[in-house]
Amino acid sequence: MSLEEDSRWLEWVTKQFESIAGDDKEIDLDEFKTALKVKESFFAERFFALFDSDGSSSISLDELLEALDLLIHGSETDKLRFLFQVYDVDGSGSIDPDELRTVLKSCLRESAISLPEEKLDDLTLALFESADKDNSGSITFEELKAELENFPEVMENLTISAANWLKPPDLEQKKCKTPRYLTRAYWHNNSRKLLFLCLYALLNVLLFIIAMLKNAHGGPWFMVAKGCGQCLNLNCFVLQVLMLRRCLTWLRATWVLRVLPLDQNILLHQIVGYAILIFSIVHTGAHVINFARMSQTDGMYQLWEYLFTIRPGIGWVNGTASITGVILQVLICLMVVCSSTFVRRSGHFEVFYWSHLSYIWVWALLIVHCANFWKWFVVPGVVFLIEKLVGIAVSRMGGLYIVEVNILPSKVTHLVIKRPPFFHFKPGDYVYINIPVIAKYEWHPFTISSCYVDGPFGTPTRQIFASEHAVLIGAGIGITPFASILQSIMCRYRMRKQNYPNCNYSWCETIKDNEMKLRKVDFIWINRDQKSFEWFVSLLTKLEMDQADEEPEGRFLEMHMYMTSALSKNDMKAIGLQMALDLLAKKEKRDSITGLRTRTQPGRPDWAKVFQKVSEEKKGKVHVFYCGSPALAKVIKAQCEQFGFNFYKENF
Repeated sequence: MSLEEDSRWLEWVTKQFESIAGDDKEIDLDEFKTALKVKESFFAERFFALFDSDGSSSISLDELLEALDLLIHGSETDKLRFLFQVYDVDGSGSIDPDELRTVLKSCLRESAISLPEEKLDDLTLALFESADKDNSGSITFEELKAELENFPEVMENLTISAANWLKPPDLEQKKCKTPRYLTRAYWHNNSRKLLFLCLYALLNVLLFIIAMLKNAHGGPWFMVAKGCGQCLNLNCFVLQVLMLRRCLTWLRATWVLRVLPLDQNILLHQIVGYAILIFSIVHTGAHVINFARMSQTDGMYQLWEYLFTIRPGIGWVNGTASITGVILQVLICLMVVCSSTFVRRSGHFEVFYWSHLSYIWVWALLIVHCANFWKWFVVPGVVFLIEKLVGIAVSRMGGLYIVEVNILPSKVTHLVIKRPPFFHFKPGDYVYINIPVIAKYEWHPFTISSCYVDGPFGTPTRQIFASEHAVLIGAGIGITPFASILQSIMCRYRMRKQNYPNCNYSWCETIKDNEMKLRKVDFIWINRDQKSFEWFVSLLTKLEMDQADEEPEGRFLEMHMYMTSALSKNDMKAIGLQMALDLLAKKEKRDSITGLRTRTQPGRPDWAKVFQKVSEEKKGKVHVFYCGSPALAKVIKAQCEQFGFNFYKENF
């Protein structure tokens, strides 16, 4: 790390201490915890004891800065010795098993990892036996140094900036760089969406100009109102098309998917919704200004009569254009406000749901309001009605009963439902489920996570089997769309796997078939805590057992587990624990946190390194499929654009 970053961090430490220590420039242990934001008492006490060079039970600012200066500018040996002194609680010059156990127990608490006492003993024994080269019953500084040299990544982390030793707040650097939306990679990876938006904008401009020219006789504000009205016809038509879930699911299996951004229908639905709001406000405002001008020039009617009565006779149904227009404006504004994120995500989903049902009144009023709207409405409206009737018929098929309910960690619900007859689905599909006892009119999306079968609403994950190298990324419960996908992949993998009858050797045919072009799958699951891995650990265990330990071209399915609450190897408080977990995993051939053979990595993935490794494997064109929080989606999408990977995000 640069000296500039180190100096900024020292400046931050100085300010923190000056604000807490007061005039005497001395702080005690509690103030030390507060200032450096070190919560775990063991490490706070050890740091405090090492920094308190005069043993006065308080640290001066000079003492702290002197110690940190040693860590920043000291040699690798100096930093290793500091780590050794942290572990050597009694200051005897060696680390005994009890001290090592205390350190590892504190590491577990700091990383929010819960393991039985027996497993803690195993971790202690694994690390101690590996480090105690002379079997003396204690670990010396030289032995710890020799052990750390077996972990190059740990040695590398010991040489980084002091900022990572005591975890300061993130210091963001302002870098002058080209905005992401103007890069060539962004335009290449979002070509379908950008092409659609360009055509959409062009159609709006053309319709606006044509409508204005046709109504030039009515004055400028009348022209603006008519132009916006024609754009509203187009946008309401597009909005209806984007609501046809069943048709979009069918189109995903055709060539249309390569031309139109069908996987982003929800985003486009939102964009068109906001466009309708803007056009309607301008349309209404232009008419109000025009009515105000007319009321002053001809004097036949007052402004309020133009707006709220049928006396002027404006409109093709008994002069109701103005009244229906006012009602429509109120309904559209209400729908947009109630569909905002802060309403949907703040425990008021019912407000969003019921306000959105007013689309029925909006369509009816639009037909009455505008003489030509029915021409735009009839085709998508009929298809939408057919879809609704099919949905009602499917939901009333009978025989759809919940067989089993399991409450999983982190408020996740697992439903086992008997599949109704004639109900077919494909891996990654989801269904809307209604439980009348809870809410008669509410339907919520549930991912179908059962085994592979041939076969209600499609998602971007349907394209996995057309990929050559698929990277599946699930954050938390975002794993659910990939559960059936993984089982389906391994089912097809087993069908292609060949066994030699005279020995135990087996291999997988590399010949591509029409149904699956996959050559490699990387599955990445990111969880906040340890319990969340319990959701699908049995499934992942089966998938691991399906593959041979070693294959000529490496594993077909490679799994990567990350636990974000666990301290990463960059954190000094986690070095001992991560070394012990690595040693025990090699010994027992399974991870202590999940029980899988795949080692759970602490912290968050370094996406640049992850995608660099994927790129170097050269298994074919890479498609990244993601389900999880929108914030992480932006990060991953930006990385995909840099590496030229196709990115798909699950939308429900």
